[in-house]
Amino acid sequence: MLLDTLKYHRIILATGSPRRQQLLGSLGIEFEVFTGCSTDESYPSGLKGDEIALFLARKKSLSYPVELNENEILITADTIVCQDGEVLHKPESEADAVEILQKLAGSSHHVFTGVCLRNTIKEKGFVSQTEVRFGMLSDEEINYYIQTYKPYDKAGAYGIQEWIGYIGVEEINGSYFNVMGLPVQLLYRNLEKFIN
Repeated sequence: MLLDTLKYHRIILATGSPRRQQLLGSLGIEFEVFTGCSTDESYPSGLKGDEIALFLARKKSLSYPVELNENEILITADTIVCQDGEVLHKPESEADAVEILQKLAGSSHHVFTGVCLRNTIKEKGFVSQTEVRFGMLSDEEINYYIQTYKPYDKAGAYGIQEWIGYIGVEEINGSYFNVMGLPVQLLYRNLEKFIN
């Protein structure tokens, strides 16, 4: 079983995201958190949503400042929200968050999370994709959510596990946990392959 095998490895999750920490912990995996990977989130033009997510996850991995050994596994991830080919980044202001959520209301978008696993010997990357459809949202609902939850650290200006996800999400096709920021089922299976 994977959990038994992982006891012989040091698992490092490089993230400041409490959601990713919670999700990895829910798998029963013991891990350490490293928050010192500061990378700019720029990427080459011409990349699509899934390619951007994987590029940024790998970029975070390569910015880890300590050399890894073969018994360590570094996990990095990045989540991208796209609608009609446009990347909806983390909002920079309240007005920006309002504009993003107005775009998402009454329509579908895609969430891509790229994950990179790496040690000193090898590297493995993969991407999870989820389609999310929001029902209509009133300006009052959007403003209440932004004022109450302040989603400025979230791609697409929302957290599906928060109030707006409860009242807004009509349909989801793919991994719910991917939308939260870490596709745990896919991660578990890829960890199995990585250590074997």
